[in-house]
Amino acid sequence: MPIKITMPALSPTMTEGNLAKWLKKEGDAVKAGDVIAEIETDKATMEVEAVDEGILGKILVPAGTEKVPVNDVIALLLEEGESADNLKAASSAPKKEAPKTAAPAAAPQKSAPGQFVSPVRQVSIGGRVYASPLAKRIAKERGVDLSQVKGSGPYGRVVRADVENARPGAGGAAPKPQGPDAKKLADLLGMKYTEIPNNNIKKIVASRLLESKITVPHFYLTIDCMLDSLLESRKELNDKADGAYKLSVNDFVIKAAAMALKAYPAANVAWTDAAILQYEHADISVAVATPNGLITPVIKKAEEKGMQQISTEMKDLATRARDGKLKPEEFQGGTFSISNLGMFGIKDFQAIINPPQACILAVGAGIEKPVVENGEIKIRTVMSCTLSVDHRAVDGAVGAEYLQYFKKYIENPVTMLL
Repeated sequence: MPIKITMPALSPTMTEGNLAKWLKKEGDAVKAGDVIAEIETDKATMEVEAVDEGILGKILVPAGTEKVPVNDVIALLLEEGESADNLKAASSAPKKEAPKTAAPAAAPQKSAPGQFVSPVRQVSIGGRVYASPLAKRIAKERGVDLSQVKGSGPYGRVVRADVENARPGAGGAAPKPQGPDAKKLADLLGMKYTEIPNNNIKKIVASRLLESKITVPHFYLTIDCMLDSLLESRKELNDKADGAYKLSVNDFVIKAAAMALKAYPAANVAWTDAAILQYEHADISVAVATPNGLITPVIKKAEEKGMQQISTEMKDLATRARDGKLKPEEFQGGTFSISNLGMFGIKDFQAIINPPQACILAVGAGIEKPVVENGEIKIRTVMSCTLSVDHRAVDGAVGAEYLQYFKKYIENPVTMLL
């Protein structure tokens, strides 16, 4: 029988993907390791490699198809000696249903050659309903039977929006409230516009940012840091490098943020209903703007890395992020985020927290301004930084203490190089 090529799960949270492009056509020879297609996930466009060899006999899902469920058959690979007759039999073979009592998988697993096993999407297993604590509380308040609500979260988990869209006392979904329809209004008023379709990445980012802003209790702390010593150190290091590398201000910010988390780990945390998780290492997520949307590649264990290594890694990650070539593990699992708009001349701003992280640091531009020191007015380069904090995990005093450590490292960069 022909080998079934299925939509792979390219990340632990992936349940569907867009089949962006086929790099092989029907009739092409395929060897193990050949890149056969490009799949657009919620964060990047990734290459899919063949795990078997043969002839690409039939493409079942054409390029450009959106929202293809994980584990759906997307193509058939003919083995040696097989013909079109085998394709017909394989295409008409009934699909096997996933076990209805299986527990949600933690991550995708490789199965038989040419096939992948995806996480099983279950709402209720053994009578237990999988729902977020907030969804459970709202359901109790509104009299909604969770067992009758279809979940839209990972693995079919019921989330807040599912409960809010359900009718009280029942599991049926009510019409979702809609805000003003920009398209209808523009058409009604005869306004001219161009429609730019939202790709999967932008849709996912929009959904997560909205959920974060609604469900996470944000508060904000702003501090001013003097950059003069940092700029002098940066120039001296870059001059000595003689072109071998070039450190940016953002490289120093990443290192300072990580060193401050090491010195004050109370801010390197995440909230769960059962406990606050305090991380051992500072894995710094750095916001990068790409043509497809926002993505946050991660500098792992940044507190242990030197400035040159951070700079080299960041340049590589940012380049591949813009090209859509990051691996899932390179943009997942950060403990703290940085968003730097200083290069655009932005003085200060407030960033939205990237759950499940508890903090994100918004970094503004270094601006020359008069500063009073010991009764004298001096011109200093000042950088404003605003920390957005999840108040459930980090109290105001903890956030303020963290910023004091961060400021110390920024204003005394030599302490980061020792």
